Amino acid sequence: MLAIETDGLTKFYGDVRGIEDLSFAVEEGEVFGFLGPNGAGKTTLIKLFLDFARPDTGHVEIFGHDCQSEGARARQRMGVLPEGYAPYDRLTGRQHVDFAIRSKGVDDDALALLDRVGMREAADRQAGGYSKGMTQRMVLAMALAGDPDLLVLDEPTTGLDPTGAKEIRTILREEADRGATVFFSSHILGQVEAVCDRVGILNRGEVVAVDTIEGLRESIGGGTQLLIEVDRIRQGVVETIQAVDGVDEVYSKPETNRIEVTCTNDAKMDVIVALHEAGVDVRNFSTEEASLEQMFVAYTGGN
Repeated sequence: MLAIETDGLTKFYGDVRGIEDLSFAVEEGEVFGFLGPNGAGKTTLIKLFLDFARPDTGHVEIFGHDCQSEGARARQRMGVLPEGYAPYDRLTGRQHVDFAIRSKGVDDDALALLDRVGMREAADRQAGGYSKGMTQRMVLAMALAGDPDLLVLDEPTTGLDPTGAKEIRTILREEADRGATVFFSSHILGQVEAVCDRVGILNRGEVVAVDTIEGLRESIGGGTQLLIEVDRIRQGVVETIQAVDGVDEVYSKPETNRIEVTCTNDAKMDVIVALHEAGVDVRNFSTEEASLEQMFVAYTGGN
């Protein structure tokens, strides 16, 4: 069964586009990262999941339940960490999680959930004194109550230091290992690349790509970046490389005598041969897979 399915989903706020004609699916049990810059429409989509906003056209289903006509049944399957959650200042972390447990009608232990997210020692402190990162951890504990079938997380590592972000990624993989589906939005490329099975790239309200990391690499020319060190950057060397079949992009760095080439795997040696035939002394070269950041730029033009 599909955990999430959208079909032609569109939402405008007056003349401002939130999302437009979104059609994609998330398989049950996968970790799916929704990637895009701030304002791309990620939060709008999550609001439609929760029926906090209504689509202008199209629909979205959670485990076969329409999020608008069957919103209560859809939400029963979800645990949610929304962006910008404002806690009740006078309630403790434990009281917040207890509330989530009672709301879901489950029999979890609030302290155990807070311990899992690294908040045991702060469990009985008022949430009004929490830092942004502590609030994120507390709300994740609330989302985990009842072992939801689908975790929906909007910018889950906001406010966390690198250690905290790594701990959150570990929890997400643990949830996937028990069979849960994890859907999270982020504009932090490294977070998405580190944990996701598949990635959707959202740009200006439209989905421009949905694939595995490796699939995205292949679709932008084989995903190979060739790093070349030469004796010096001579006039015309960039044009020489660009003329090779299979070369996508070429960047020269005269200050370090390095050239970076994005190309297909088959073109790597052709580039080296072309430089040799042009009289360029290649001192060293190596290859790297294209990073998610480079793929994001390729799909969005850096917008």
